[in-house]
Amino acid sequence: MKHIISALVENKPGVLAHVAGMFAARAFNIDSLVVGRTEDPKLSRMTIVVIGDDKVLEQVRKQLAKVVPVVKVQDFAGQPIVARDLMLITISAPPEKRPEIMSLIDMFRGKVVDIAQKSLTVEVSGPESKIEALINVCRPYGIKSVARTGTIAMPRQAKTEP
Repeated sequence: MKHIISALVENKPGVLAHVAGMFAARAFNIDSLVVGRTEDPKLSRMTIVVIGDDKVLEQVRKQLAKVVPVVKVQDFAGQPIVARDLMLITISAPPEKRPEIMSLIDMFRGKVVDIAQKSLTVEVSGPESKIEALINVCRPYGIKSVARTGTIAMPRQAKTEP
């Protein structure tokens, strides 16, 4: 089962290596790891997707909380969240197939970011299932390359009554 964990960490050199080392030392597998600055330049947010049962998740959460540069650990299990991946995909697209391919890209709300003589590079974001679905429908045309960010996530904010 996939679990999404958010760790607020000090924005210092070596923190990523320290956290990744903790995972490696305990033989925890990271499905995806995304790190980016926050609104506070002294802090970065790590979004880590871990595959394992609840016992593995609990161990990961506890071990992360012990790492010195980690300020806060949040487990998103059971919480409503907004989660997104970003992907760039280069698809073989000879001119006669472009209208067909463009129609598929539009259905996924993708955006063409580069056009070459025999290919298109598309940017698409959304839940992991949407990214995987686009990859699957593009396979028959030929996928030249894929670059993905991995999952980023935040808890949903409570809706206020009008």
